[in-house]
Amino acid sequence: MRGALVLIVLAFPLLEIWALVELARAFGWWIVVWFAIAAVLGVAIIVQERARMGPRMRAVLAGGETSLPRLLGMFRRLLAGILLVIPGVVSDVLALILLLMPEPKPEPGAPQVIEGEFRRVGPDGGAQAGPNAGADRRIPRG
Repeated sequence: MRGALVLIVLAFPLLEIWALVELARAFGWWIVVWFAIAAVLGVAIIVQERARMGPRMRAVLAGGETSLPRLLGMFRRLLAGILLVIPGVVSDVLALILLLMPEPKPEPGAPQVIEGEFRRVGPDGGAQAGPNAGADRRIPRG
């Protein structure tokens, strides 16, 4: 397993160089324009995800949501931005694959919890007695 990982890490730059040479033969200097555009897009993605990271991490740490799929999606987009900044055709293709993968949808049976304080009120606006009284009408306190 460790040997395969080392082989992949060593083969990646060689594959990038080979792809760059072949595409440079086919397209000439336009490949440089592609790398510049990809780098700008990669930096924009990284900046955008960095701005979103704080509020999402605070929400997860506060326990407001179970957002492992959201965090993995954020990591996937951040990795795609880093791959776009790295000059190379193979890394750009991997980044595009990561960006085009669909977001995981939440499970339909997963409970959705909304935290907050509330009080039960009756149809006339007054408080009702009993365990299920006014259960259909909840007004948040604020």
